[in-house]
Amino acid sequence: MSEVLLKVIGLNKKFGENEVLKSITTDICVGEKVVVLGPSGSGKSTFLRCLNCMEDPTGGSIIFQGEDIADVKVDINKHRENIGMVFQQFNLFNNKTVLQNITLVPTVLGLKKMRKKMTKNFWIKFTNLFTKNKKELLVIEATAKDIKKQATDEAYKLLDRIGLADKADVYPSTLSGGQKQRVAIVRALAMHPKVILFDEPTSALDPEMVGEVLDLIKELADEGMTMVIVTHEMGFAREVATRVLFMDEGIIAEEGTPEELFNNPKSPRLQEFLSKVL
Repeated sequence: MSEVLLKVIGLNKKFGENEVLKSITTDICVGEKVVVLGPSGSGKSTFLRCLNCMEDPTGGSIIFQGEDIADVKVDINKHRENIGMVFQQFNLFNNKTVLQNITLVPTVLGLKKMRKKMTKNFWIKFTNLFTKNKKELLVIEATAKDIKKQATDEAYKLLDRIGLADKADVYPSTLSGGQKQRVAIVRALAMHPKVILFDEPTSALDPEMVGEVLDLIKELADEGMTMVIVTHEMGFAREVATRVLFMDEGIIAEEGTPEELFNNPKSPRLQEFLSKVL
């Protein structure tokens, strides 16, 4: 049995009186590529956004790394370091260069962790003045300069991987849609996440740019990255998914392997949906 990475239990989401998600329960295991399909308004994107609490669930639990991240008392930002997110509209910072977009969060988090250790060491030194049992200082592996250099080096490696190293110092407004989305994907990779959530990553792209983004996602899938992908690309879903969830009216109406859902759909609603999109 594969290790469960995200455990969703009875997930509900309401917007006012509109119940968008209705008691969804599913497990997402390490290494799975879960593709979420369904008609517009079925709750696909809301489900994805609830998985990292960009939308606060109305009810239910989402267990990640032993904690219920749907609990308002949990520090969700700590867990978001391990849950990458790629959006329809790229969400790059237009006032920062491509390189700055990729290095921003790793640098900020690295500096934050370093300063936290420095603060703890200050208090360890202080308390050691008044006790015989001296505590050891925490090891600070890198300076601020080291942290920034590591983030920059990693960013260049990622940009080189997608053939955009020459775009490091330009602004997102000068990039094509496909280039922006590839930068957005490697920005998520720079955090070394345990799972990446893709919310219709090709829906805002011109048709000729879709392939370059899907090829990158396929590469990541082949390398074992755990993914949850909302998409309308049926051929891509059939090729990449290890499991497919079909959502309709806020529930998981059917799930299974791509072969099961595409070749032998059981519910009339899924049969109708596939007849329109295939």
